Amino acid sequence: MNSKEIAKLAIKALEDKKAEDIKIIDISEVSVIADYFIIANGTNRSQIQALSDNVEEMLGRAQIPLKQVEGYDNANWVLLDFHDVIIHIFDKENRLFYDLERIWRDGKMIETEQFTENE
Repeated sequence: MNSKEIAKLAIKALEDKKAEDIKIIDISEVSVIADYFIIANGTNRSQIQALSDNVEEMLGRAQIPLKQVEGYDNANWVLLDFHDVIIHIFDKENRLFYDLERIWRDGKMIETEQFTENE
């Protein structure tokens, strides 16, 4: 499975649990750490953990190895590192504060609809 297919599966997992404001940033040409960042937010700690669990479960079933998880217990910013795809799940306050979309603006912003259609 390539990184785009992994990202699509992660987006589906996020959408299934009603993640808000899902954004994809293609960072493949500006960084070696990954091909894609996926950024989303949940409304509360329980939903953020449920989003994280669903992504981990769906990608696990597809045999995509999880390299690292950070922030799950606090659930104000959970980072799921699947090597070429890194998923950030925030609460609203921390998403605004850290503003990864601005920090990674050199990457290519892709709307979810564009990313998931065309294949």
